[in-house]
Amino acid sequence: MSQIKILVVDDESRMRKLVKDFLVRKDYMVLEAANGEEAVDTFIEHKDIALIILDVMMPKMDGWQACKEIRQFSEVPIIMLTAKSDERDELLGFELGVDEYISKPFSPKILVARVEAILRRTSGTTQEEVLTAGEIELDIAAHTVKVQGKNVELSFKEFELLNYFVVNQGVALSREKILNNVWNYDYFGDARTIDTHVKKLRSKLGPCGNYIKTIWGMGYKFNIDEE
Repeated sequence: MSQIKILVVDDESRMRKLVKDFLVRKDYMVLEAANGEEAVDTFIEHKDIALIILDVMMPKMDGWQACKEIRQFSEVPIIMLTAKSDERDELLGFELGVDEYISKPFSPKILVARVEAILRRTSGTTQEEVLTAGEIELDIAAHTVKVQGKNVELSFKEFELLNYFVVNQGVALSREKILNNVWNYDYFGDARTIDTHVKKLRSKLGPCGNYIKTIWGMGYKFNIDEE
């Protein structure tokens, strides 16, 4: 079986080496880029990259712009690294389709654990089923979504969020509960992250976006019944 490729993007060679060493120990193949431009070029050249670890502050093209460029043609999972812990930066990252957000300094072991968690869920090796809800169809193994019979491109987190909603149809879900289950770790950011993702998810689902009901002051409920 071929090794899973991960692209590590950081202008600091020491940081790239640190992350690479920990990933190689887990038998991942690591590609490197020193700035956003290199990252985009490398990703286009190697079309089988499974995940990107992307630093924010870099010369030539920063992480935000690199993320925008890549998101124009791919929903590959992206973990954003930043020296800042600004809530606005974090919300911006999620707006751009970032799947995880880790502030420096961080534990390499925790980073690897996040990588493994994302790849397990995107590989579809643990589940083989198709979920349907109204006119939405989720293929868990293939990690694909169809709305009214047409394929819809979702980011990793958007897919996980929709999956969680479908599995919990009719259940009132608080923002905190959604964060704890979908992000799969103790999250210390602002719960408005959920609102950002729900807004984008509703837009991509078109008419079926109405299945996601807002419960003011609490969170959301997924319900396909007409009200």
